[in-house]
Amino acid sequence: MTSPDGSILVSMRDDINLALSDFVKTGSQYLSNIGVELKPVATEIEKFLLDSGKRLRPLFAYAGLLSTGKKPTPQMIKAVASLELIHVCALIHDDVMDNSDTRRGAPSIHKIFEAIHNQQKLSGSASQFGSASAILMGDLALVWSAQMLHTSGISDQELIGVLPFYDEMRVELMAGQYLDVFEQSLATQSIERSMKVARFKSGKYTIERPLHFGVALGNGSTDLLKAFTDYGIPLGEAFQLRDDILGIFGNPKETGKPAGDDLREGKRTALIAATFDKANKSQLEVLDQYFGDPNLSDVQISLLQEIIVETGALSHIESMIKQLAETSLNALAYEAISLEGKRLLQELAQLATNRKI
Repeated sequence: MTSPDGSILVSMRDDINLALSDFVKTGSQYLSNIGVELKPVATEIEKFLLDSGKRLRPLFAYAGLLSTGKKPTPQMIKAVASLELIHVCALIHDDVMDNSDTRRGAPSIHKIFEAIHNQQKLSGSASQFGSASAILMGDLALVWSAQMLHTSGISDQELIGVLPFYDEMRVELMAGQYLDVFEQSLATQSIERSMKVARFKSGKYTIERPLHFGVALGNGSTDLLKAFTDYGIPLGEAFQLRDDILGIFGNPKETGKPAGDDLREGKRTALIAATFDKANKSQLEVLDQYFGDPNLSDVQISLLQEIIVETGALSHIESMIKQLAETSLNALAYEAISLEGKRLLQELAQLATNRKI
């Protein structure tokens, strides 16, 4: 289980990547066999999945399984790896909803297919073709996730055990995405509502439900499920708060997104809510003028970033992240969590809250 550099997380990620590669290559070949027209779909979704990704959701599920004291089989690894395809669906659809041109430093899926439309001089709107293609590919990733789980080879009893958490994970993701869209449409500022979005859009589906999935796969106790809710919810909120900071202050070379992208999109995050709440009159005038302008210059983005820092909003959110992470780690005192599981979850908490991408 331990990799040459001594990190079990690296070994776990290698296991997950191998399972994903085997499954998606087979799925891509199936698409290509339907017709040559589907070759770009097969190629691009395979690249999108395999070229990058932290694999946090499968890693948390893997850690949940190990926390029960069970040793993973190849079939179990394939089952937990299936959760990454739910994330792929979310990312592809998220880029369409946000009209984001890039993902992981490369063109987003809808921009790739918009370019294909233009290159082949197809009829109709290239933009509409790109968006429609991306929506369908996100749907495909969601279908593939279920297919990968159902063909993983885990026992019928194990499958029945994980399905409630698998279903809840998908429903809560959709709910969180809608709450996010609705929050942008309200065009108001509320830390409380932004934290609810953070909880459902990212926290529960990134951490809590994958952990529950792993516990169920390992036939763990209901007390262990409760402990992982106490660990997963605050850590998931901290994870999303870090994501919000990166959306404004992240280095484009590391995040793969243009600097200040969330400022141009007018994302109503907890960080922005805190900024509006703490801003003085002159700062509010600048925020009202520039926040959400898709044509913001680098100078204007820097001005907004300065206001976020000067108001104390950034340090406030950093303090929230620290407090939430501490609350999360306190839940690991539960004695039924295996020592290996505790070590992994401590390392994953650091990865989730201190990341640069």
